[in-house]
Amino acid sequence: MQYLSVIEIAEKWNVSERSVRNYCAHGRVPGAFLSGKTWNIPENAEKPERINKKEEKPITLLDILQNEKKNKYSGGIYHKTQIDLTYNSNHIEGSRLTHDQTRYIFETNTIGVENEVLNVDDVIETANHFRCIDMIIDNAKAALTEKLIKELHLILKNGTSDSRKDWFSVGDYKKMPNEVGGMDTALPEEVADRMKVLLTEYNAKGKKTLEDVLEFHVKFERIHPFQDGNGRVGRLIMFKECLKYNIVPFIIEDNLKMFYYRGLKEWNDEKGYLTDTCLTAQDRYKSYLDYFRIGY
Repeated sequence: MQYLSVIEIAEKWNVSERSVRNYCAHGRVPGAFLSGKTWNIPENAEKPERINKKEEKPITLLDILQNEKKNKYSGGIYHKTQIDLTYNSNHIEGSRLTHDQTRYIFETNTIGVENEVLNVDDVIETANHFRCIDMIIDNAKAALTEKLIKELHLILKNGTSDSRKDWFSVGDYKKMPNEVGGMDTALPEEVADRMKVLLTEYNAKGKKTLEDVLEFHVKFERIHPFQDGNGRVGRLIMFKECLKYNIVPFIIEDNLKMFYYRGLKEWNDEKGYLTDTCLTAQDRYKSYLDYFRIGY
């Protein structure tokens, strides 16, 4: 074995002599030993990696969405997600705006119509939904809380005709009983307690799986905590949680709507209906990620 001096190794590694001595003193150069006050270093010794060298983190979908949002990047996955998620989630709930009209509102903050009558609430809720998506992107890693859920509802319904009704609580739980798909939901006086139980159970779990996210969604929709907007808020929550746990998110499109409803209704007896529907939607979103060359 041939040995080199600190001066020779410093030149070979292109570092200072002090750095070489520090590496040796801290045992980071295998085979190096002292003779008196002189370090003898194996000639084939490799330069140690710096301890404080930053590890490169994989760029996740959430990172990309946050970056494109921050930089107002047009034409990327953030742009596409805003338009497709807003159009489809609102369309499920009866919005009559077209995909092109939704895109136009997002891209220009205006709406152009000719020989057509538009529902003002459809336009307002479309603009509001864009803000909701921004909120879940900004707060994707935050814990799921009642406060966050109520804020989503407040943003979604703010300025709509519902917000001017005395009995309609914007950003708060419902005051009047309601049903969904012919099924009873939680009574107004039950909502707060049932939401607390649901969130406590969900947040007690560690890293969430797709099944955990879907289970929460089903229970949330069955509570139906708000007077209106439950479906959209629920789907926004699913998207947020998928981003948080690096699960490929999904958008329920119109052709999957009836399968989605069946999945919600039959969850207790057959989880596969909703799971398969969401996996189908997830495959569609994966095709977007493939197009934009985003790993998953």
